[in-house]
Amino acid sequence: MLFTSFPLKVLRVIVAASFLSIPGPVDAAPRSGQPVPNFKVVSTTGQTISQENYRGHVLIIDFFATWCQPCRQSIPHLVEMNRKYGKQGLQILGLSVDEAGERAVKTFTDEFRVNYPLAVADDSTTALFGIRSVPIMYVVDKKGNIAEVSRGFSDETGRSTERLIKRLLAEQ
Repeated sequence: MLFTSFPLKVLRVIVAASFLSIPGPVDAAPRSGQPVPNFKVVSTTGQTISQENYRGHVLIIDFFATWCQPCRQSIPHLVEMNRKYGKQGLQILGLSVDEAGERAVKTFTDEFRVNYPLAVADDSTTALFGIRSVPIMYVVDKKGNIAEVSRGFSDETGRSTERLIKRLLAEQ
């Protein structure tokens, strides 16, 4: 077989890169200034979650995959931001695009000591947000509008997101 000699990591990179070549409506991805799409997911603890749960809060929606290295780098930053700003009104929702499903996400939750809700994003949710690669973070203001969309993750992205969160939490 052709793929039997491929290491699993190489195959994952090929699969992830193939998402970028899939034709689709790039305009479907919501942008800064637009309302957050009307989503509904079920968390790994069985709770139904929608954007209505976050009305009046600053929200980070983090689309990630457990095997994605930049995603794995961003999770500790999100855990720390939740610790620092959760009592001030910050909410975080992690949405996994893993095909392995809920079991992989629960293991990941334990490994990274995730302190915010996680759910597996279904096809309709990823389509609502125009997700074609991960990580992507949507920062949503208290009025339910997207304040910023970040693709990828770096230390500078983390610092920039934290500055934005502080500003949004201070707004009435």
